[in-house]
Amino acid sequence: MGSRNATLGAAVPLDPLRIPEDAWSHGEVLTALAARDIGGLFRWITSLTGASQSRIGAAVGLEQGYVSRIMAGRKVNSIDVLERIAEGCRMPDQARIAMGLAPRQATLPPAPAGLTPGRPSESPTTRTWQDDVRSATELWRGDVNRRDVLRQVAFSSAGYTLPALRWFTAPDPAPVTQPGRDTVGQPQIDTVRAMTATYRGLDNQYGGGHARDTVARYLHQEVTPLLTDGRYDHRTGQRLLSAAAELAQLAGWQAYDTAEHGIAQRYLTLALDFAHAAGDDGLGAEILAAMSHQATYLGHTATGLDLARAAGQAARRVGVPVLAAEAHVMEAHALAKAHDERACAAALHKAEQALDRADRSAEPQWLSYFDEAYLSAKFGHCFHALGRNTHAERFAARSLRMDNRYVRGRAFNLALLASIHAQQGEAERACTTGAEALSLTTQLRSARAVRYLRDLQTHLAPHRRLPTVRHFTGRVDATLGPRR
Repeated sequence: MGSRNATLGAAVPLDPLRIPEDAWSHGEVLTALAARDIGGLFRWITSLTGASQSRIGAAVGLEQGYVSRIMAGRKVNSIDVLERIAEGCRMPDQARIAMGLAPRQATLPPAPAGLTPGRPSESPTTRTWQDDVRSATELWRGDVNRRDVLRQVAFSSAGYTLPALRWFTAPDPAPVTQPGRDTVGQPQIDTVRAMTATYRGLDNQYGGGHARDTVARYLHQEVTPLLTDGRYDHRTGQRLLSAAAELAQLAGWQAYDTAEHGIAQRYLTLALDFAHAAGDDGLGAEILAAMSHQATYLGHTATGLDLARAAGQAARRVGVPVLAAEAHVMEAHALAKAHDERACAAALHKAEQALDRADRSAEPQWLSYFDEAYLSAKFGHCFHALGRNTHAERFAARSLRMDNRYVRGRAFNLALLASIHAQQGEAERACTTGAEALSLTTQLRSARAVRYLRDLQTHLAPHRRLPTVRHFTGRVDATLGPRR
């Protein structure tokens, strides 16, 4: 990684709560940890460091309001949330063991460039595929039941550090076998993949909110029993985990599209761990690219850049040019958001070259969305972010030569083109194109589609005196509700 850009490890503060390591050995602290009295732990941290609830929440990836309720007595039983708290507090092994969590690895193998941890205590914990299944089961069950603890988990750019490190530095996965009751074979795996393809089609046509609850229930009620109770050998187990990873990634993408970013992060993290256990490098590269997409969208450009480059390393390892093209274009978008025009242009050029080399006949079905129209849309976003609106307009217009099944994508691309027109001072063209985007967005359950229309309203603000603009922005507010 270039020295100008923060690495994933460097993006994690050395100790945001500034808790001295020897403080964890105090008897009162160990007693609270043994009882999993997280409220008591947070109160102790406040008295020791002066940290506010917001600061504690930012460190451990929880909303401030939920931290407040924990400090008021709410119990925390979720292992995933306890792990997040342990990571955010930089607990040493003694404290982790007291709380009933596994110790960290003593040493960390060399990480690839750009994924160097800040210090040894940030190394990934040792995990098995059975641990991943237990975490997934808890997540899926909590998502189906709309548990408050799950709803209060916030997105944290640092939360992608350990999963990415595990992807590159964890040892080869252990054999995936399960001596369960019911035999799992290819027919069951094919069913999971077919259902995933169906749900993906619905996601593209109606937005992430349309079938998100259904996907969570399917994961919990149908996929979980296959993973936990099925009987399968290693090869079958790998294929099953790969299918589960693909579906978990879709669940993460749906949550991202509905602006449930903390939940999306947990789904994508589990998907990446499943892909590692399955030995599926191609799917792992795709999931790292999705993580990059989310981080850049939320403004965490350094993390988005690192994840894109990690996706590129994984893509080169598996030798799939389309994956390499995707990684390069995600890298370009993060660079554009960081206003590094030269590096962005170089990454876009590499993306074009990689896509030109691709053999589309041999790629997995989940990669079929990445085509010339998708690439053009990403080019348009990059040039728009850089203020190069003439280039942006050309590529945004080209992106509309797309498969009509991707209704959400068309809404995005129309909103992008309309925003470009607005910034070029062509307010009436912006409103005409924006009206098409609004018409499609009314068919969707997509927070991202709404956000792009709100961005368009912002770009039209300098022209608000024009009757056409007043009429259009009024239609947007009448359809989507007034801006907050």
